Amino acid sequence: MAKAPKASEIDWSALGFDYLDLPYRYIAHYKDGQWDQGELTEDSTLHISEGSTALHYGQADFEGLKAYRTKDGEIQLFRPDQNAKRMQRSCARLLMPALSEAQFLSALKSVVKANADYVPPYGTGGTLYLRPLMIGVGGNIGVHPAQEYIFTVFAMPVGAYYKGGVTPTNFTTSYYDRAAPHGTGQNKVGGNYGGSLLPGDEAHKAGFSDVIYLDPATHTKIEEAGSANFFGITKDNEFVTPKSDSILPSITKFSLLYLAEHNLGLKPIEGDVYIDKLDRFTEAGAMGTAAVIAPIGGIEYQDHLHVFYSETEVGPVTQKLYNTLTGIQFGDVKAPEGWIQKVDLD
Repeated sequence: MAKAPKASEIDWSALGFDYLDLPYRYIAHYKDGQWDQGELTEDSTLHISEGSTALHYGQADFEGLKAYRTKDGEIQLFRPDQNAKRMQRSCARLLMPALSEAQFLSALKSVVKANADYVPPYGTGGTLYLRPLMIGVGGNIGVHPAQEYIFTVFAMPVGAYYKGGVTPTNFTTSYYDRAAPHGTGQNKVGGNYGGSLLPGDEAHKAGFSDVIYLDPATHTKIEEAGSANFFGITKDNEFVTPKSDSILPSITKFSLLYLAEHNLGLKPIEGDVYIDKLDRFTEAGAMGTAAVIAPIGGIEYQDHLHVFYSETEVGPVTQKLYNTLTGIQFGDVKAPEGWIQKVDLD
C-alpha cells in the first residue's frame, strides 16, 4: 500500500471517501489481562495470528468520527466521549476488554496531532475521518473470547459527502433484515455491516441510494436507512426517529434530537415509524457521521414510491438542521456544553 502524498500535494477539493495511508496511527495491545499504554506507529499493517477470533467469529468492533478545522485554524473533535462510551458498550456485547475513555480520547488526539497537516483546510468541506478499531487476536480455534486484543486508530482526509451540495436521493425497502431481534443491532460491530452488503448492492443496481431496513420481527416499522438512522419531520413540527433495541444509537441522531428541540423549536419524538404511514412526514432523511444528514426524496415500498418534500430540493427544516449541526462541528455555531473537544497542537 503506497503512502499518502504529502499534505501540500493534495487537492482538497477532489477528496472522496477513500482510504489513505497517512504517516501515523495509534496501536495498543491487550495481553495478560491488561492494556499497554499504546503508541504511535508508522506501520499500517496489522500483524495477527491466523487463529484470531476477529477472522473466525466476528469478535471485532469499531467507531467512526471526524476532526474539523475551524476558521481560526484550530482542530476540534465532535462529542468523542460518546464514541468512547458506545465502543465500551460494543465491547461488552462481544466480551472484549473495553478501553478506558481516557485512553480512547488520548489515542484519538495523538493521531490527529501527528497527522495535523492532513486535516483539510476550513471552507473545503473536508474533514479528517478517524477509525478506532478493536479486534480479537492470538492463537484461538474454539468459540470463545480471545485472550489478546489489538486496538488501533487510523485516519484519512475525506471530502464533503455531497460534491454538489446536500441533495435528496431515493431509498427502497428490502426483503433482508439488517439485524436480528435481541441481536447486535445496537452495537457497532462488523457483522452488522457484512450482512448489509448484498441488499445494499441490490438497491444500488435498482437505482436507489440505499435500503430502508424494516423491523425484523414484523417488517412493518422503519428501523434504519442504510448504515444511518432515519428521521422524519411532520406538519406539526415534530422531529421523529425510530426507537428499537436493534437500532444503532447514532451520536448524530441524539445530537439532532437535541438541536431540533433547543435550536429549532421542534418536538423530538423517538417511537414507532410505520412504513405504511409515511404520509405523516413532510420531510425525511438519514443521519450519520459520514453525511451528517442525507435528505430522502422518496421511499419505495410495495412498488410505490412515496415522495416527501421533493426528489430534487432539500426541505427547509432539514436544511436548517444540517446548517446548525455542521456549524457546530466547524466552530461557526455555539455548541452545547461539552460537545466540542479541542486538539492541542503545541
